[in-house]
Amino acid sequence: MSTDNKDTHSKGPLHGVKVLDLTSVVMGPFATQILASLGANVVKIEPPEGDNIRHVGPMRSHGMGHLFLHANHGKRSVVLDMKKPEGLEAALKLAEASDVFISNIRPKALERLGLGYEAVRQRNQRIVYVSCCGFDQSGPYASKPAYDDLIQGATGIPWIMECHNGREASYVPLTLADRITGLHAVYATTAALFSREVTGVGQSVEAMSST
Repeated sequence: MSTDNKDTHSKGPLHGVKVLDLTSVVMGPFATQILASLGANVVKIEPPEGDNIRHVGPMRSHGMGHLFLHANHGKRSVVLDMKKPEGLEAALKLAEASDVFISNIRPKALERLGLGYEAVRQRNQRIVYVSCCGFDQSGPYASKPAYDDLIQGATGIPWIMECHNGREASYVPLTLADRITGLHAVYATTAALFSREVTGVGQSVEAMSST
């Protein structure tokens, strides 16, 4: 990392930080796009079929949906089939050279894949391992899916909309839960990076939509 303050400022406060991005849809990609905008070098791993949000229109080019472009600009992308041994090993090699490993794949699924916290930490003791989850992983809903509308419903947002507008209950017409959780993931990641600079030790971090 450059020690020239002017040079570092022009490239962003996270210049020199390497982020391995295993996120998809909105929550995780929104977080890593902000990290990229702050200067981090973000490498996004996609499966052979690509992030499924690529195919949500409108779009001018196949596989380049507007939501995907919005949440993934400023990143580099690599295709790996991590269900194959060579793909998994390639992902672990990338993790060895990274400062941050961030995913919104459910933690139990990542463990089955061979990319749980302990597996990654064995390859990189200083890694900041960030898991973007729908629910507390020690709670009863740990294994449940958590798309934005489910979290809005679980946290009572449709009721708040009904009380505020005097109309029938409805969702906020944007991916509110995903984006708020993505912001939490950004400041949790940067705080963990600062902690590592002080202690020399990485850590596992969870950013949750709901408890």
